[in-house]
This record gives sequence, C-alpha cells and structure tokens, in this order.
Amino acid sequence: MDEAENHVFGICLLNDWSARDIQIWEMAPLGPFLAKNFATTISPWIVTMEALVPYRCAWQRSDSDPQPLSYLDATDNRKAGAIDIQLEVWLHSDRARREGRDPTRLSGTSFRHQYWNVAQMVTHHTVGGCALQPGDLLGTGTISGPGSGEAGALIELAYAGTRPVDLGAGEQRGFLADGDTVMLRGWCEQPGAARIGFGESRGTVLPARG
Repeated sequence: MDEAENHVFGICLLNDWSARDIQIWEMAPLGPFLAKNFATTISPWIVTMEALVPYRCAWQRSDSDPQPLSYLDATDNRKAGAIDIQLEVWLHSDRARREGRDPTRLSGTSFRHQYWNVAQMVTHHTVGGCALQPGDLLGTGTISGPGSGEAGALIELAYAGTRPVDLGAGEQRGFLADGDTVMLRGWCEQPGAARIGFGESRGTVLPARG
C-alpha cells in the first residue's frame, strides 16, 4: 500500500461503454463479455498524481460496511487516499443537436466517494501476482456518489430503464439510442489552488452496420 502510487503516473476520464441490456444475459455465470469489449473512450490528457496533491482528502469507509483487510489498509491512505475530483455525465441526443438544444446534465458527483481508492486498487490488482506494466490503463468502475442524482451510469439513473431520464422537449432515455453523445467531464478546484481540468471524454453511439 505504501508503494502503490509510485507506480501510477496519473488519472484520466474513462468510459467503458457497458451495454447493460446485453450484460444482464451474460452476467450469470460467466460475467460480462460482449457487453464490455466493444469500445473505450478516454479524455485527451492525463493529470499527474503530483498535480492532484492539493485535492487529496481523507478516505473513509462507513462503520456499517466491512473494513478493508490489512493489506489494503494504511494510516496514510486513510488520511489522504481519496481525491476530490468533480465529475459530471452529460448526454446530447441527435435530435437535440439538430434542434439546436444544449446537452442535458445527467448527474454529478466526486471521486472522493469511491468505495476503493487508487492505492487500494493497484495493490489488490498486483497482490495475486498479476504483472502491472508501464502504460497499463486501469478503470475504477462506475463512480457513483451517495446522494440522489449522483449515479455514474444510466442504468442506475433510470432504474434499469423503468424510470427513463428526462432530456427535455419530450425526449426520455432508459437506455442509450443511436446518435446519443455521452460526455464525461471532470475537474478539481478549491480556494488557494489552481483549477485543473481533465478535458472531456466524448463518444457517440453510431447505428449498427447493415
């Protein structure tokens, strides 16, 4: 744990484009395959761990939740293992673009709420002997906060499609549609420190090839 972040260059925004309508059929007993292997979109640059130092904060686990095992726990990590990165998910439908309407903000949260932090994920990834090589890209999993409107996945926001999200002008989404553009935005800011942006992770769902 004490050495884990020495092997992390920095952080970017990543969308792993999970096709949850397919994934539900793959989950038991094999886990997701085709639902996750078709696309990944990242933001245009990486923010180094050194640049994120002013935004470090205490990492906390609720007393009602199981506490980390000893190899995933450390005093320094408890004190400053989390990073306060502000995150937003936006959706711009094809119809909205054609009609000149702005994108819709779906949710917002902070990376500080992540159940496992960066050092813990790297430590757990390697503890079984799996080699971590320079240039490897590790995804954190969906980042969702504790409050209403802080879910990082449309399937959570729309309750598995049963409560579609309102996009305005009569448009709703339970699942993404052809022409939808999904944007992940992230930044850090606080008094006395420079505002740091991550750029935008942007991708558009295209129709299937005939």
